[in-house]
Amino acid sequence: MAFSENYRQSLIPSFIYSSSSASKKLIDMDHLMSNRNIMLNSSSSPSISSNGGVTSSKKSIVIPAPNEPGKIEMFSPAYYAACTVGGVFSCGLTHTSVTPLDLVKCNMQIDPAKYKTISSGFGILLKEQGIKGLFRGWVPTLLGYSAQGACKMGFYEFFKKYYSDIAGPEYAAKYKTLIYLAGSASAEVIADVALCPFEAVKVRVQTQPGFARGLSDGLPKFIKSEGALGLYKGIVPLWGRQIPYTMMKFASFETIVELLYKYAIPTPKEQCSKPFQLGVSFAGGYVAGVFCAIVSHPADNLVSFLNNAKGATVGDAVKKMGLWELCTRGLPLRIVMIGTLTGAQWGIYDAFKVFVGLPTTGGVAPAPAPAAVSAKM
Repeated sequence: MAFSENYRQSLIPSFIYSSSSASKKLIDMDHLMSNRNIMLNSSSSPSISSNGGVTSSKKSIVIPAPNEPGKIEMFSPAYYAACTVGGVFSCGLTHTSVTPLDLVKCNMQIDPAKYKTISSGFGILLKEQGIKGLFRGWVPTLLGYSAQGACKMGFYEFFKKYYSDIAGPEYAAKYKTLIYLAGSASAEVIADVALCPFEAVKVRVQTQPGFARGLSDGLPKFIKSEGALGLYKGIVPLWGRQIPYTMMKFASFETIVELLYKYAIPTPKEQCSKPFQLGVSFAGGYVAGVFCAIVSHPADNLVSFLNNAKGATVGDAVKKMGLWELCTRGLPLRIVMIGTLTGAQWGIYDAFKVFVGLPTTGGVAPAPAPAAVSAKM
C-alpha cells in the first residue's frame, strides 16, 4: 500500500524534517538538566524565596552508609567478590568454632569402642589431652573451610545466575529448584578441590594422637607418608559427602526461606527489617542443616575412615563398618553440629551481604517472563 508524502511526514516529528520550525521545537537542554538536577539531588532542599518562588539550597553530599542498598551493583565483578569474601567468613569461622564437636565426631567414627557417646568422648579427650586438645586441628580447619567457603559461595552465586540466564526468565522461575541444585553442585566440585588437602591433614591430626601438632608439621609428615597425591585420596568420598550436602543446603534453604516469607510471615520481605531478615536466614539455615547432615553422613564416615587408614578403600570401610553403622555412627552429634553450623553460616553470610549493601539470600521467587504480545498490522 502506497502512502502519500504528507502522510509519511505526519508520522515523523516535525522538527526532524521541517527546518523552518526547528528553532521552535528544539528543547532547551540546559533548562531541562537544571530542573532534573534539582529534582534528583537528594542533598538539596527546597526553600521559599521572598517572591514566592522555590529555590534550592545546596548542602554537603552525604556518603552512602555501608549497608545502604545499591552500593554494589548486582551480578557485577564486585558482587561476586563480595560473595566470595562472605563465604570465607561464614564457612571458615563457623567450622573453626565447632572444632571440639568435630574432633569428638571424628574419633567416634574411627574408634567407637573407645568413644561410645558424645559425653564420654568429651570426657576422654579432656582427660587425655586437656582443654587445648579439644581444638587440635583448628588451623587446617580454618584455612581449609575458608578456601572452601570462598569457592562455594562465590561460584554458587555465579552458577545460579549463569544457569538462570541459559534457561531464560520463564524456565528459571518454573524450574528454580533445579537451578539451585545445579548451581550448588557445580560450585562444590570446585570448592572441594580447595578443601581436600586440608581435610586430609585435619583428620589425621585429630584421630591419631602424636601424629602432629597441626598443619605446619602435619602436612610434611602426611606428604612423606602418603605422597603429594595422597592429599587427594579422599576427594571422591569428599565429593560424595559435600556435593549432596551442598545441594541440600542451598536448595532447601532457598525453598524454606521463600515458604516462610510466603506463608508464615505476613509482611513482604522487602518491608521487613534487616535484623528480622537475618533471623529468617538463620532459622532457614538451621532446618536446612538438619537435612544436610542426614543426606551426607554416610560419606562423612567414609572420609574419616579413608583418611585415617593407610591404603584403605571404600570397600574396606563398608565391610568393616556395615551399611547401618556407615549411615548412623555419630549421626546425632553431626545433626546438632551441622544444623547449628549451617544456620550460623547463612546468618553470617547474609549479614556480610547486608553490610556491603546487598540484599539477603532467598525469599523472593524469580518472576516469570511476561508473555509476548504480537502486534497486529
